[in-house]
Amino acid sequence: MPRNPLGGRLNRGTRLARTGVRGAAGLAGARVRTMAGASDGADPHERIAEDLVAVLGDMKGAAMKLGQVLSFVDLDVPPDVRSTYHDALARLRDAAPAFDPGAIAQVLREELGAPAEAIFDHFDPTPLAAASIGQVHAATLPDGREVVVKVQYPGVAEAVRADLRNVESFAPLARLLSPNQEIRPLLEELRDRIDDELDYAREAQYQRAFAERYRNHPFVHVPAVVPELCRGRVLVSERIHGERFDDFVAHASEADRQRVGEIIFRYAFGSIGRYRLFNGDPHPGNYLVEPDCAADGGVRIAFVDYGSVKMFSRERHGAMRAIERALSTDDRDTAIEALRAAGFLPAGVQVDEDLVYDWFRLYTHPVLAEQPFTFTGEFAAEVIRSTMDPSSPYADVLRKLNLPPDYLLLNRIQWGLYSVLGRLESSGDWPAIRDEYLTEGAPPASPLGEQDAAWWQQRRAALPG
Repeated sequence: MPRNPLGGRLNRGTRLARTGVRGAAGLAGARVRTMAGASDGADPHERIAEDLVAVLGDMKGAAMKLGQVLSFVDLDVPPDVRSTYHDALARLRDAAPAFDPGAIAQVLREELGAPAEAIFDHFDPTPLAAASIGQVHAATLPDGREVVVKVQYPGVAEAVRADLRNVESFAPLARLLSPNQEIRPLLEELRDRIDDELDYAREAQYQRAFAERYRNHPFVHVPAVVPELCRGRVLVSERIHGERFDDFVAHASEADRQRVGEIIFRYAFGSIGRYRLFNGDPHPGNYLVEPDCAADGGVRIAFVDYGSVKMFSRERHGAMRAIERALSTDDRDTAIEALRAAGFLPAGVQVDEDLVYDWFRLYTHPVLAEQPFTFTGEFAAEVIRSTMDPSSPYADVLRKLNLPPDYLLLNRIQWGLYSVLGRLESSGDWPAIRDEYLTEGAPPASPLGEQDAAWWQQRRAALPG
C-alpha cells in the first residue's frame, strides 16, 4: 500500500509539537534578548516565522490552515515585529509549496473520468495558488470561458482527519483549562465544518447559493461555478482577474482602502443579517479586488472560497440578535440572561457576571463605541489577547464559560474580520451600517449603502426562500 505523501498521524503530530516547542522557546528567548538590549545580529522572529512556514506549508491540511489563520490575525507579539510573521506566513495563503503535478493530474483523471487535456481547451499545470488542502490552476473551457480549477491534494483528507484526531487527544487538557466547556459538541462542529471543506461538491453548492443571492450586486462579486465539472475533489469556477489583497494594501489610496473595508464589513454582516449565511474563512487570500468593476465605476471585491459555510437556524439567529440588542443598549441584566439562554453560562456555575458582560462588550466594541470607529491592528490584538492570554483579566471567568458549537466559526470570522479591517484602518459608522441588514426600514448609512438598498429592493422578491 503506498505511503500517504502527507505523513502519518503520529509523524504529523510530532512535527507540530516540535515546531510549537521551538517557536515558544524562540519567542521567549527573543523577548529576553530584547529586554536585555542584546542582539546577535540575526532576527530571531524571522527564523521562527520561516520555520513555521516550512513545516506548516509542507504538511498541508489542518496544520497549514492554522498557518493561514496566523498569517492575518494580529498575534500577541511586539507590534514592530508583527509584520515579520504576517509577511512570512502570508505565503501559505496562495504561494505555498506546490504538489507533484503527476499526482494532481491523477486526481483530475479519477474525478472527471478523463485527463485534463480532454476536458479543457487549455489547462496550465503550474498552479496559480497553492493553499491548505488544494491548489488552483488556470484553464479554458472549449466554449472559451476562462475558469480556475481547484484540485484537492491526494491524501489530504486522511491527513486532515489525522490532525483532527490529534486535536481530540487534547480534550483532557482542554477540560482542565476550560472545565465547563462541552468539548464533544465543539469537536463535532469542528469536524463537520472541516468535512465541508474537504467536499468540493458541497463547496460548489455553497458558492452557487452565495452567487445567486449576490447576483448583479453593485460591489460584491461571487464567481459563478461550472456545476457539471464539480466533484468531491475538483471545483471549477469563473476566473477572476483581480488584485490580491496584500498587493492592494501596499499601494491603495486612502479612499479605496476605506471603500474596500466597508465592502468587506457589509459582506460579512449582510450575509448573516439577510440570509443567515456565514462564510467562515475571512482570510485575505479569499478577497480579490477588481478595479473599475463596480456599478459606480469604483473597485468591487470578488469573494472566493466557500469551503467553510454555515447557515444559522432562525432560533440561533434570534438568540444572537437578543445578545446584540442588549449589549447595544447597555442592558446588562438582559444581556446576561440572553447569554445564559444561548448556552454560554452553564447552569449551576458561579461566574463574575460583570466580567462576562465586559468581555462581550469588548468583542462588540466597534459597534458600541462612539462613532465613527477606526479599526486598528492593536485593537484586533487586544481582542485576541483577551481570550488567549492566561494573564488576561478575563482568563479566570472565561475558563468557566461554555462556547456553544454554533459560535465556533463566528469567533473565527470575528478575529479575522477585525484583523483585516485593522490592516486597512477602516473607519465608519459601523452600527448604522450593520442596522441596514438587521432592522427593517433602517436608512442607508453611506453611498455604498444607497447602492445596496436599491439593489436589494429589486432582488428580494426573486430570492429563494
